[in-house]
Amino acid sequence: MKNKPIIIGVTGGSGSGKTSVSRAIYNHFPDHSIMMLEHDSYYKDQSGISFEERLKTNYDHPFAFDTDLLIEHLKQLLNYQTIEKPVYDYVAHTRSDAVIIQEPKEVIILEGILVLEDERLRELMDIKLYVDTDDDIRIIRRIKRDMEERGRTLDSVIEQYLTVVKPMYHQFIEPTKRYADIIIPEGGENHVAIDLLATKVGTFLNHE
Repeated sequence: MKNKPIIIGVTGGSGSGKTSVSRAIYNHFPDHSIMMLEHDSYYKDQSGISFEERLKTNYDHPFAFDTDLLIEHLKQLLNYQTIEKPVYDYVAHTRSDAVIIQEPKEVIILEGILVLEDERLRELMDIKLYVDTDDDIRIIRRIKRDMEERGRTLDSVIEQYLTVVKPMYHQFIEPTKRYADIIIPEGGENHVAIDLLATKVGTFLNHE
């Protein structure tokens, strides 16, 4: 008889290191029954509106996400059922026709800026993590990433940060810190916190 899978929610602002924390936990258990699920995969399908309207989407707002579908998929995974994870097309600004077949696992790491914002999601989680990183560090990381990996200009990154990312962080993301079981300062650089979490997950997986 299999144990019910556990869900670990990992959140924090853009550039906080939440993805690094998630990957560090995931990579600690190669060849074991563990998976990562990104909230970003569940941006809403926008095929019903014009491309010009899609460009106005605020991706840092709860309304941008199809959280109902995510909850449905998590419940399927908890019952050891396979899901078809959506794939978002960032060029077309809508969901693509492709899907990724995701087999169920014993440990599910759910990562995203707003995974603690919805009470229904929180209720499915066994461990809730908030990665807490100083605003200055987060904006520097975001500038570096967007310019090097996404071909953005410095001015465009700063404008988006000031007009969308920062206000949405303070309105929707930072307040979810109060729901966290564990607050991790400095993200992936906090090796002590990651080791403690890996020990907890290892206990569930029956690995030393």
